[in-house]
Amino acid sequence: MKIVFATNNAHKLDEIRHILGDKFEVLSLNDINCHDDIPETGSTLEENARQKAQYIYDKYHLSVFADDTGLEVDALNGEPGVYSARYAAIKDPNAESHDSEANMTTLLQNLKGKENRNARFRTVIALILNPNPSHNISHSSLLTPHSSLFEGIVEGSIIKERRGGEGFGYDPIFQPEGYDKTFAELGNDIKNKISHRARAVAKLAQYLTQSLP
Repeated sequence: MKIVFATNNAHKLDEIRHILGDKFEVLSLNDINCHDDIPETGSTLEENARQKAQYIYDKYHLSVFADDTGLEVDALNGEPGVYSARYAAIKDPNAESHDSEANMTTLLQNLKGKENRNARFRTVIALILNPNPSHNISHSSLLTPHSSLFEGIVEGSIIKERRGGEGFGYDPIFQPEGYDKTFAELGNDIKNKISHRARAVAKLAQYLTQSLP
């Protein structure tokens, strides 16, 4: 089955394709020649995921899923949350958006002096299925696409310094519950089995396998 993952993030694509395996042909936005700046104006992960998936479905009428992921830190009242990818830029107008090093630096600075380091990664996936993928759709109003949400959560804590060279984002400072290594130290094989995204994708894959002929 072909399905679009509404991203061009190479790390996310590799992770998703590895988790889903060869049952699904996962297409990126580049693969469908989409170079639009897709809006992400929601105040929650759910809203952002739905917004991205709906944008692609409305324009291309292809089965699509989109994700949004946030790191929620208890001592910071859930920050950075929906702003995880641009956390440093929100705090400092001179910082660049989607700068992982700057984001980690900002987070560690904000946690200085705080004993509670509990945190969780949460991924929400929004899926919209084309009800008639074999048809060349020109009038989407004739069809009622089916949409679903899938959530994956992994609990853990924020350590005080970066460790490990694999992964991306906040992986070097996030230590998942039950492990003495960060995501960046555990490596992709283990991370892809236990991560927030892996858990959300597992629910997505189970749903697709059970629902489609």
